[in-house]
Amino acid sequence: MNCERNDPDDRSSPAWRLACSERDQLVAWLFDKALPLWWTSGTDHAAGGYFEKIDRRSKPLEEPRRTRVVGRQIYVFATAKTLGWTGPADEAVAHGIDFFRRCCLAPDGTAVSTCRPDGTSLNSSFDLYDQAFAMFGLAAAFTCKPDRDLEAIASRMLDRMRSGWRHPESGFEESNPRSLPLRANPHMHIFEASLAWMASGATSSQPEWCALADEIGQLCLRRFIDSDSGVLRELYDGDWKPMPGEAGRIVEPGHMFEWAWLLHRWGGLRGDTAAVAAGRRLVQIAETHGIDAQRGVAFNELWDDLTPKDRMARLWPQTERIKAWLSVAHSAPTDGERNVAFEHVALAARGLRKYLAEDVLGAWNERMREDGTFLDEPAPASSLYHVTCAIAEMCQILPLFAPSLVIRQD
Repeated sequence: MNCERNDPDDRSSPAWRLACSERDQLVAWLFDKALPLWWTSGTDHAAGGYFEKIDRRSKPLEEPRRTRVVGRQIYVFATAKTLGWTGPADEAVAHGIDFFRRCCLAPDGTAVSTCRPDGTSLNSSFDLYDQAFAMFGLAAAFTCKPDRDLEAIASRMLDRMRSGWRHPESGFEESNPRSLPLRANPHMHIFEASLAWMASGATSSQPEWCALADEIGQLCLRRFIDSDSGVLRELYDGDWKPMPGEAGRIVEPGHMFEWAWLLHRWGGLRGDTAAVAAGRRLVQIAETHGIDAQRGVAFNELWDDLTPKDRMARLWPQTERIKAWLSVAHSAPTDGERNVAFEHVALAARGLRKYLAEDVLGAWNERMREDGTFLDEPAPASSLYHVTCAIAEMCQILPLFAPSLVIRQD
């Protein structure tokens, strides 16, 4: 998936050209600014692993290391290699895998949530979210450089999840014994990890990852998405019903975009038109009700009646908006609908670029206020995964619709 430019000719649509231009700007930022910063300053070359944050002086901040960030940064550098980055991607991935094996993997095959750089565990309790990103990072590393031991580790992690935290109906519990609410969000990332393993080229574990993807995809269609309104809620009781009160009414536009992208991928693999249709509906709802036209960005939260709850706007929903509209473009039945989708890809990418910091090259502003200004705070490493994934999708989808070359014979 080397990210090469498509040189548009006169027959390409203006919307596609705009989307390609946005892609090229983001790729240049990733290759020339972000990856060098996060490999030099954002990686702990002395103790191992990756730093959690970089401050406004390009200095790393020492905080407890989260396994979810380790998995995400492994993905970032593995994906950078597939995109054609000429930096030390293999070394960066190996660095992360070494730290993961040494510090983030508990003897029972589950992921440690947080630890110190020396491997001292700070929180070894099971966390579904950390488990998901551990498996996701392993899939990215395997794709970059196949290693059957990585496949075996991920497979064992999945076995432990199923034996210790399986929900009686479908999906997984948050803890054992049970604690509430149950959350859709970790399941979304388990879905993402299972699809990553399906695409990784791993063979012996394919049936179990396919089964997991099918289970989570069906759970989303059956329980997470409201069949009447089309919204996707965040928090659930023990029977996969929305939590009572305000907790069960929370809707996040960014997560609706993200679920839509995953449902498109899974639905395409499985020939499930209902999943694709549900994804398209999620995109339309999130775009209609979760975008601040004045700022040109997706904001944080809605209520389930689609009125705004939190109009602050974090960086990551902008990346999910890009991916969702790319998936709509990919599945669009007509050129007209595809061009509309590409227009939204360009708008979403333009919104994302507002967050890229000018004072710290390769970093970003994480949270935008309602007036369009940003909070003055360090850049969290966890967001680079979101940006990299959006760029990777642009590099994969946009070339599929490049006009074919015509050879003239005079």
